[in-house]
Amino acid sequence: MRVYVPLTLPGLAQAHKAGELAPGPLTAYAVTPALREWYVSDDIEELEYAALNRAASASLRLLAGDPEAPRRRIVVAVDVADKDATVDPDRGLDAGSVGEVRIAGAVPLTRAAAVHADADDAEADVTAAAGALGAADQGDDDAQFVVDGAEDHELLWFGVQEIPSLLG
Repeated sequence: MRVYVPLTLPGLAQAHKAGELAPGPLTAYAVTPALREWYVSDDIEELEYAALNRAASASLRLLAGDPEAPRRRIVVAVDVADKDATVDPDRGLDAGSVGEVRIAGAVPLTRAAAVHADADDAEADVTAAAGALGAADQGDDDAQFVVDGAEDHELLWFGVQEIPSLLG
């Protein structure tokens, strides 16, 4: 199963140094039954793109909680055994957790398929979105518009071998 793990650049640096995404449990996003129902599509590429976007939103939340982290959303796509990605049945009806899975333990970076990251030109919008996230969560439409501005930026695809240059 392909899962998308949200990170920040410092989190990616730590994973690169350790050679694994750790410690568990890790929150990730995947094509789950709830995501299939929410997205209403049978196209696996569209569903995986939706899971990637859910992880990008979670990365934005990580940035909002870490004002020192560079303002770039980071998502690592990794392949895990289906049994290793579990859905919390108590959160199945929570719209905020659509596609969310838990990985109990560490995941070696050798299982990573790619890294997705914002381009440098997204920094201003991501910075503004991280600052507006709390107000958007409280229902502020103007703040939600700012958050949506970050989501307008497509994450770029990088090979795992390119992690050092992303960190550089």
